[in-house]
Amino acid sequence: MDGPSGSGKSSTARGVAERLGLRYLDTGAQFRAMTVWMLRHGVDVHDADAVAAHAGEPQIVSGTDPLVPTITLDGQDVADAVRSEETTAAVSPVATVPAVRARLLDLQRATISAALGEGGIVVEGRDIGSVVWPDADVKLYLTADPVARAARRAAENGTDSVEATQADLLRRDAIDSGRTAAPLVAPDGATHLDTTPWTLDEVVDRVVEIVEQVRSASGHRASS
Repeated sequence: MDGPSGSGKSSTARGVAERLGLRYLDTGAQFRAMTVWMLRHGVDVHDADAVAAHAGEPQIVSGTDPLVPTITLDGQDVADAVRSEETTAAVSPVATVPAVRARLLDLQRATISAALGEGGIVVEGRDIGSVVWPDADVKLYLTADPVARAARRAAENGTDSVEATQADLLRRDAIDSGRTAAPLVAPDGATHLDTTPWTLDEVVDRVVEIVEQVRSASGHRASS
């Protein structure tokens, strides 16, 4: 499940995973954990060479239970730290570094492989269907109107500044779409869902319907 920030990926992916009894992986939290490590160790996040030199050092572990997803960094819970304003402001330059993407790509693929042996997994991010797991049974690309995205993200972050949030989202869109390493794109074969007019439950219902259709056609449990 791919798409820009605020399109509803995280809530939808968790809801679908819970409904279908699948595992869940938030790849964005891994990039944020990497960013937290860089900030805590005084690495200039705008110095790509410096970030690349340290990309192999952080120990990042993602819990895949959709009811209680966890993210730890060097054995410590960083669920709050990865959502801080400081991390949000710094994650985009870290995520563009090829060495970071390569390190986390290996981690993501290992997590997916393990989960497929347990019945399946819902993975969300910005390059899942295009790079991380292009052979997924179900590929989805979620979008939403920029105003709707900003309102959702502002509500999540507890801020009243929808305009400032929208400006930040559009800035991140430009970075994610323009980077040379795994840019944000609609994956080949992905179903496009514009979530703007729908409630979360309606989006989850639609995705579950799509997955069930694939299951019926293929005769096995689908992963996305």
